[in-house]
Amino acid sequence: MTTFKHNIYDHDHDIDVTHKINAMELENWINHLKYIKKELNNLIGICNKELNEKLEDDSIGGRFTKKRNENDVLLNALLKYNNSRSNIIECEDTQCDMVYITEHESYRKSYQYHLDKYRRLKDDFFDKVQGRFTLLKIS
Repeated sequence: MTTFKHNIYDHDHDIDVTHKINAMELENWINHLKYIKKELNNLIGICNKELNEKLEDDSIGGRFTKKRNENDVLLNALLKYNNSRSNIIECEDTQCDMVYITEHESYRKSYQYHLDKYRRLKDDFFDKVQGRFTLLKIS
């Protein structure tokens, strides 16, 4: 696990604390999307032709592929956004700080929306898979 380099100190101004918390949150989002990408690759691998036939739904693999592409788009956007945040230190007024805070809120909504849609897709998949497989007993 990565340690955060954004220490919060007692002497930090409120706006600096907000920027540091947003930076930590952004780092968490990026790490989570990287994990989701790995998970989607595994789910796509599971949804081979044989499984799709058993589920009587050949669209689930395609839906996972589409979600992986959406995940990549959001991940790349967050990585670019993360790089652009290096200019925060140059802010000299509240209006400049608010631009970054507003942008962060926009990305938060995009991230949460993406997560909600991804969870619904996984729930749909597991609802379809549940009960379709028998576990092998190992003696």
